[in-house]
Amino acid sequence: MSDLLSVKVPALEAMRKYPETLYFEGNTALLSRVKLSIVGSRRADGYARFITSQLASKLSHAGVCIVSGGAMGIDATAHAAAGAANTIAVLGSGIDVRYPATNRALLDSIAHEGLLLSPFNDGFQATPWSFVVRNEIVVALGDALIVTQADENSGSMRSVEHALRMGKKIYVLPHRIGESEGTNRLLEEGRAEAIYDIDTFVARYGEATRCVGDPFLEYCRTGPTYEDAVRDYPQEVFRYELEGKIAITAGRISVLV
Repeated sequence: MSDLLSVKVPALEAMRKYPETLYFEGNTALLSRVKLSIVGSRRADGYARFITSQLASKLSHAGVCIVSGGAMGIDATAHAAAGAANTIAVLGSGIDVRYPATNRALLDSIAHEGLLLSPFNDGFQATPWSFVVRNEIVVALGDALIVTQADENSGSMRSVEHALRMGKKIYVLPHRIGESEGTNRLLEEGRAEAIYDIDTFVARYGEATRCVGDPFLEYCRTGPTYEDAVRDYPQEVFRYELEGKIAITAGRISVLV
């Protein structure tokens, strides 16, 4: 049985309309983590599945929570590779329905160790329009959107539309000509950035997880000038520099931890 989430989720304010209800089963603490949304084709090829698995696994080990839609294909690959305890699955059905049935074991494990979310009450059967709502929530929860494979006019490309409207950064995998034509078009039009090196990409977001819960480190990640930092955080600047957590280079502060 699911429970009704009684607190507001700030990330969902980016949606066109905040969900009237939001049900959950699992660990709501994941909502406060650094999160990336991963989506893609239900009929993904071996290359997309392999890279998705590597990405989700390495991001998870770096402390990033993976958000996806609980569907077959790329969604299931991302959830499984992240590990049940470090993933959020947003469903287009009631949480107790466990749709699709082929992912029942995966969704059960996420319910026990990670987090299942749904704007639909128990017993609700998935419909085409409920998947649209599900997709918008998936995109809103993530700090950025990764699309690892998508054809033109696919559901994943609808998720891209949500991300563009919300001003989210969009990342895609480089594919050969004639494959994943939706993501290739995003690259051609300059609306997405390609992930060419997994470790470099993971390091970027893994660094962000080390600053969560520390307002001063989060502030330093914006690259403030030394003068501004001393004005706003006079004690923290000197203490964190002595502790080796920040560095001052050319008049600006950078995070070292």
